[in-house]
Amino acid sequence: RAAPLSAEDQAVQSMPDASPVKWHRAHTTWFFEHFLLVPHAPAYQTFDPRFGYLFNSYYVAAGPRHARPKRGLITRPSAAEVSAYRAHVDAGVRDLIGEASAQQLGDVSRILEIGLNHEQQHQELMLTDILHAFAQNPTAPAYATGWRPPDTRGKCGGFLALAQGIHTVGHDGQGFAFDNERPAHRALVGPVRIARELVTNAQWLEFMRDGGYRTPSLWLSDGWASLESEEWTAPGYWRERDGQWLTMTLGGLAPVDPGAPVCHTSYYEADAFARWAGKHLPTEFEWEVAARSGELLHAQGVVWQWTRSAYAPYPGFRAEAGALGEYNGKFMVNQMVLRGGSLATPPGHSRASYRNFFYPSARWQFTGVRLADYDG
Repeated sequence: RAAPLSAEDQAVQSMPDASPVKWHRAHTTWFFEHFLLVPHAPAYQTFDPRFGYLFNSYYVAAGPRHARPKRGLITRPSAAEVSAYRAHVDAGVRDLIGEASAQQLGDVSRILEIGLNHEQQHQELMLTDILHAFAQNPTAPAYATGWRPPDTRGKCGGFLALAQGIHTVGHDGQGFAFDNERPAHRALVGPVRIARELVTNAQWLEFMRDGGYRTPSLWLSDGWASLESEEWTAPGYWRERDGQWLTMTLGGLAPVDPGAPVCHTSYYEADAFARWAGKHLPTEFEWEVAARSGELLHAQGVVWQWTRSAYAPYPGFRAEAGALGEYNGKFMVNQMVLRGGSLATPPGHSRASYRNFFYPSARWQFTGVRLADYDG
């Protein structure tokens, strides 16, 4: 929600990979306007023809776009104008649903469902991006005073053993899914053991004390280069003060809780930790099969979990038709798959087949670690 934020908060862009909250709000509104209303509601009047250039993200087929690293320079329209834009588009969507013929409703409902799920993704990005911005502020402001992390006190311990077998992975066609989750197909999984619990801050502190950030042999070459260039010594948002580790949260600066799952780790850090622990990161299919068993603690709702699977199309992948085909497929290179869902993921948005993806150096998302073991 943007409600706790001032107009000034909503305009800030703290790095090229993040976007202002105001931009997220306008972009999701533009998505409904461009992909739903303009093609399907002939009487609809575009709110402002300039907004297509300002708030298109990466849809080349939808026209030219303002450069992503410069979104923070868009001081106009104001946050209030963006709210008016959304009210205008919401009214248009309501009118379209009320007036659409039975023949139209199939296409309308399909695009509306994609748009709603797209907006849920941006609801999470609003939180990750404003947290990054607030973490750059020396006063460490809170997004929401009184915010508390998820309760992760439940323990089940150990590993879930998966025998070798052929499993169906991916989306089976029931309910909504993005195109990158399809088609469902069969894959060989196991034998492998998947940790029932997430890696904790206490375990990560042990890795740090043992020189994890000072031992090149634990790291991939690109990972060590990122560590050196970005001067990593701890997970993202951690800072040491008077001998105590603190971390930036949505509730402001707080002591690192040893029992809580570690958060804001890159793939490179997750991989180095797994190597230090004598374990591995699971593949995305190992994770999915284990998650479907219902025996993984905090599979969703705490942190996204890095897998060692590169983001690539499934056999028989077909992108959405038209410009919406740019949604996922064109990013299937040089990124790693994350599974699960985080404390910022809207409830009900994720599922066992859901594939998130980021570059291996990314740390500003709510990302953590679950280990796998091929021995014993």
